[in-house]
Amino acid sequence: MLEKLESIYNRFLQLQEQLSDPEVVSDMKRYTKLNKDYKGLEAISNVYLRYKNVLENTVSATSMLKEDDAEMREMAKMELEELKSTREQMEEEIKIMLIPKDPDDDKDVVMEIRAGTGGNEASIFVGDLHRLYTKFFETVGFKTEILDLNEGTAGGYSKIVFEVFGNDVYGTLKFESGAHRVQRVPKTESQGRVHTSAVTVAVLPKFEMEDIDIRKDELRVDTFRASGAGGQHVNKTESGVRFTHIPTGIAAESTDSRSQHKNREIALQRLYQKIREVTETRAKTEHADKRKSLVGSGDRSDKIRTYNYPQNRVTDHRINLTLYSLDKIMDGDLKGVIDALIMAENASKMQAGDAD
Repeated sequence: MLEKLESIYNRFLQLQEQLSDPEVVSDMKRYTKLNKDYKGLEAISNVYLRYKNVLENTVSATSMLKEDDAEMREMAKMELEELKSTREQMEEEIKIMLIPKDPDDDKDVVMEIRAGTGGNEASIFVGDLHRLYTKFFETVGFKTEILDLNEGTAGGYSKIVFEVFGNDVYGTLKFESGAHRVQRVPKTESQGRVHTSAVTVAVLPKFEMEDIDIRKDELRVDTFRASGAGGQHVNKTESGVRFTHIPTGIAAESTDSRSQHKNREIALQRLYQKIREVTETRAKTEHADKRKSLVGSGDRSDKIRTYNYPQNRVTDHRINLTLYSLDKIMDGDLKGVIDALIMAENASKMQAGDAD
């Protein structure tokens, strides 16, 4: 465990050094990515330094047990007891911090809340959930931007889509995907009967179009004589260039110029653009498929969480968590629920690790 912590700390120091490099600072895209990696390692690096200090103090206190002075030996025993307790607590904390993260955890997200069964009441609750999340985001420092919204006929929204930006956004919000059921007396209900409706929430890691890294050993280059318009020079020399990206089979060519060198540039740019388009299309398809798998049918029975207003109760059915503080949760105090879900996931991962 100590070797792994030292490796992480060394990477943390490397990132710290890179972030002060003027070349990195001038490249905002690279700086933002490295800074995000740096922030991700900061907490465990700080814990490592404290843990290392505890180990060093343990060695020092152990050596004091050999002192001739009885009072010194007694002080050393007391210190060792405290250090042992601290070390054991820290080791449990470190074990959790070393659990492998979902590679998407640090990504920003696109979040969608959509009315399911329940008519106008479902649309109103979409608005209530959006307010809940917005207030929660304020407490954790996330920023949002609305992408699309359709207002409901009696208030709220039939659908609202927004981006969320910050640190560890997907890791924080990924458990919100699914059907959210609400039980309450609608304002429009004259008989005072409890109405049950549902909305769906989808949390998708935000697709970022990274620069495609086209390696030279993955390219096949063919030159050929151009045909058609272009004059005698173009027709008689192999100025045409075709690039084929072997892993994907995507090809692009150019005969636009008399210069083979210029045609290489044009063909490579066309290839680059084609690969970007294919990658983007694939990512959008994956997003659509993932959204469908995340939200379920939107039916009341297909639920991950229930918000019961008459009993001031919130129940997360996945971990059998029930809290009688619905009023506070609807005002943005969602941290307790999310922390419990993260703890459950970590416990499951640790169990799986023990089984391996």
